[in-house]
Amino acid sequence: MNGFVYLSDVVTLKLDESKCNGCRMCIVVCPHNVFIVENRKATIANKDLCMECGACEKNCPENAISVRSGVGCAAGIINGLLRGTEPNCDCGSECC
Repeated sequence: MNGFVYLSDVVTLKLDESKCNGCRMCIVVCPHNVFIVENRKATIANKDLCMECGACEKNCPENAISVRSGVGCAAGIINGLLRGTEPNCDCGSECC
């Protein structure tokens, strides 16, 4: 599944590089290789690969990462498919 882009420019993932201590935990736990480390700090390599699972946020010891896991456009589409309903991401746009 690596490399699967959900929807462009809708992911809630944010990284405060100033808080990053370079521990690489985000790289270890991210199932889609969203992060890379450059100059001893994590950076987002491709935000659109993020599936908003929240593993990076939960495992970041410096609270440098935030993501609204279980919400967003990817979750809205998946939940709609699973429930047999129209996608609903509550993002306020027409992305779904």
